[in-house]
Amino acid sequence: MGNDASPNVTGHTISKGSAWVFGDNINTDIIIPFRFKSRTNDPYEMAKYAMYGLDPEFHNKISNGDVIVAGRNFGGGSSREQAPVALRYAGVSAVIAESFARIFYRNAFTIGLPALEIPEIRGKVMQGDELIVNITKFTAENIRTNEIFVAQKVPEFMHQMLIEGGLVEYYKKYKRLPWIY
Repeated sequence: MGNDASPNVTGHTISKGSAWVFGDNINTDIIIPFRFKSRTNDPYEMAKYAMYGLDPEFHNKISNGDVIVAGRNFGGGSSREQAPVALRYAGVSAVIAESFARIFYRNAFTIGLPALEIPEIRGKVMQGDELIVNITKFTAENIRTNEIFVAQKVPEFMHQMLIEGGLVEYYKKYKRLPWIY
């Protein structure tokens, strides 16, 4: 990890970071290739291989709080939960995409990695743009263009789970699962 900071956890509903822009169909083999995923369960070790399929040095370039912006079908492929873990522990504060593979999307919420689905994002964020991501409002603001993008709404239990930092943190705070009222 390029910054040795721990990933965002509870209480971080607003983050600011530079955009890392990728295209369509970024699958889990690109996010963390199987040969690395099978070596360890240590999330900090997994972080060293985040986005390895496109840039083996990504983990050294990213700063804590940076944001991935992508096109359609982010996180497709296998259902490995290590993909969002690798991104989160590499320092990614949020992933914004036109659309997500459903399993990646749910895994991201479960571990507290904000995944904002914004269909009109393509071409509106450039590499290095500063973004402010607000999890409470479910928005992303491009500082360069002053545009504010509103993400697709999610069920309230998923939104609350994300605000708390993921399923484990939610359970620690409320002593129940978010979908059980």
